[in-house]
Amino acid sequence: MSTTGKVRGSYAKTPARRREILEAGIDVFSTSGFRSGSIREIAERVGMSQAGLLHHFSNKSELLAAVLQLRDDRSAEVVPVDDEHAGIATIRGFVSLLEYNATVPGLVELHCTLSAEATGAEHPAHQYFVDRYAFVVGQMRLAFERMRDAGQLTENTTPEGAARAMVALSDGLQVQWLLDRSSVDMAEEMRRYLRGILTVEL
Repeated sequence: MSTTGKVRGSYAKTPARRREILEAGIDVFSTSGFRSGSIREIAERVGMSQAGLLHHFSNKSELLAAVLQLRDDRSAEVVPVDDEHAGIATIRGFVSLLEYNATVPGLVELHCTLSAEATGAEHPAHQYFVDRYAFVVGQMRLAFERMRDAGQLTENTTPEGAARAMVALSDGLQVQWLLDRSSVDMAEEMRRYLRGILTVEL
């Protein structure tokens, strides 16, 4: 028997294995949906048992939050959020992201469901959503500040208010879209809002 304390075999918590699980989670929830997509299906895709898969996470909620974090990391490819590119490019990217979300309803449902459940401080995904909203609102505020300084915001629009309103509108549109996808165009509704506060074309 080993006394080194190392975990061997398929249960080893390697970053590569964890990433593989999360990539599979993205694929499952994108194609099968949040309700239909299951932990069992994710485990099958990576050749593990459900118990072995969950060994890499404290619980199912932590796994789901980690899937959403990977989705957020990928979103950086669509929404430029670094200081150098902050501005109208960030806002345009945010709208493009809403267009993409309409193609992955399972991930949208996962986000909406888990964010509602995680409002309680004791929920395993609570801190993820606290941090996520602070980051997203902060980045949108930075973008609007740059646009204000460039004369691209209407006179009575504040960067803080615009950022919070845009993020809140996005969340609300996602819920409405999940309830009736035929009656809501998330990206177009966001464009409609933005046209009212911008002095430049989207």
